[in-house]
Amino acid sequence: MKTMKPARAGLYARVSTEEQTPEGQLAVLRAFATARGWSPQEFIDHGVSGAKDRRPALDAVLAAARTRTLDLVVVTRLARLARSTRHLVTIGKELEALGVDLVVLDQAIDTTAPSGRLLFHVLAAIAEFERDLIRERVVAGLRRAREDGRRLGRPRRHHVDVARATALLKNGLSLRAVAKVLGVSHTAVARAARPK
Repeated sequence: MKTMKPARAGLYARVSTEEQTPEGQLAVLRAFATARGWSPQEFIDHGVSGAKDRRPALDAVLAAARTRTLDLVVVTRLARLARSTRHLVTIGKELEALGVDLVVLDQAIDTTAPSGRLLFHVLAAIAEFERDLIRERVVAGLRRAREDGRRLGRPRRHHVDVARATALLKNGLSLRAVAKVLGVSHTAVARAARPK
């Protein structure tokens, strides 16, 4: 009879500051993995904000999933893994595509079970809905700004006195010399002096 190899579990822990310790998370993760007979590998981000999508240990977990050296990723809480629904769904979709399950202990999410997979699909739908709402608000805001006659885009960094710049150029000064006199960049002078 063929014996089953234990599932290879990536235990991911993260603390935001150097003063904090990940040991509390790791103790819970290790006990959970041991109780299920999983073969654990630890990935720890120490002193790294959860607001960052890119984190050394999280990148290493995903790299291990991509090379199929993990069967599942285990975290204590969703906030340890991702700070936004969008980021969480991105990670969840990638793990699902790779055939790697996600287990979140405190929220009882387990994509090895149908209910966990359903929850992830609901989260994905919510994230898409949030993106659509944001897009609609941005488009409506831009439309209102145009209707109010407001200039859109990045504000000009330098205001160039066009009359003075033109006069200085007519007196034979170079673009760079005029820019120096006016305290702006030579490209700003060139743009201002360009015939309309």
